[in-house]
Amino acid sequence: MWLGRIFGGKARRAAPPAAYAEAQVPSHRRGFAENLSGRAFGHDPVDEFGPAPRFPFRGDAAPGAAIPAEAPRPRGRPRRERDAGPPAIVPEGTAPFPGTPIPGTPFPSTGPQGHRGRMRVKLLERGPDALADYELLEMLLFFAFKTGDTKPLAKSLINHYGSFAAVLAAPQAELMATRGLGEHSVAALKLVQASALRLAKAEVMEMPVLNNWDRLITYLNAALSREKIEQFRILFLDSKNRLIADEAQAKGTVNHTPVYPREVIRRALELHATALILVHNHPSGDPTPSRADIDMTKEIRTAGEVFSVVVHDHLIIGKGRHLSFRREGLL
Repeated sequence: MWLGRIFGGKARRAAPPAAYAEAQVPSHRRGFAENLSGRAFGHDPVDEFGPAPRFPFRGDAAPGAAIPAEAPRPRGRPRRERDAGPPAIVPEGTAPFPGTPIPGTPFPSTGPQGHRGRMRVKLLERGPDALADYELLEMLLFFAFKTGDTKPLAKSLINHYGSFAAVLAAPQAELMATRGLGEHSVAALKLVQASALRLAKAEVMEMPVLNNWDRLITYLNAALSREKIEQFRILFLDSKNRLIADEAQAKGTVNHTPVYPREVIRRALELHATALILVHNHPSGDPTPSRADIDMTKEIRTAGEVFSVVVHDHLIIGKGRHLSFRREGLL
């Protein structure tokens, strides 16, 4: 045969190792050039090439046994998605928003949405006292950042400003210039600050101010203690010492605010107020009154006496401290 002439006639190859003695290709695995009689091109392939090595194949099925076909690999989806199995079925009636726990899954809530869901559950089930300051700020930023992790930004803001309350009270322009914040996030912060102040103010307005002094101080601390420039405010009261209006009369520099007694009394007459409480802050944090503070208070009291407008007190708000002119005998 022509194969014999090419490979040297009937010359046999060296005998293969003993391990291959029984390694014959099963009849059901023969290729296109191997007929059913074990002959290829008119002669025995063993005589020509020696025993054929056994190549690995799936299973050790006996000759003639059916070999299960390998399932075709699906195309069009990532392998990790295929290996994950079918998606979990959300029972009908469960809330579809991101972060909703899915019963029967190994990890019912994972990723950023899962974290947000867990935070909401923690707030609603355990109350706001269970949340740290950075967690409150983190959840507040959820409203500005629909996706993503807001925890690093919340911690960074508290590190920079010193506290959760200081972040809320920070000047708008300064917040807008802070890396990571924008219009939506700054608006959310200022909305919460305004809501807190209105709540505190509403509690003050429900009762006579002089009988609700602690709440008044709480409100004024929230409104003024973290301001970085001096602000002069006036609380206008009616004949029953109920709050008519709380207005910022003037804003000045870090240590001075110009106040004109004539304008103070004029505004009191417009509102039909019969009494006043003067308030201003010291950005330094020290509520000790200056000589100018004492003289200005006396001028306003003198001008008010002409129109039967009483000055009940003058409060100076510092950082966590306050001073009352009446208690100090300065009025």
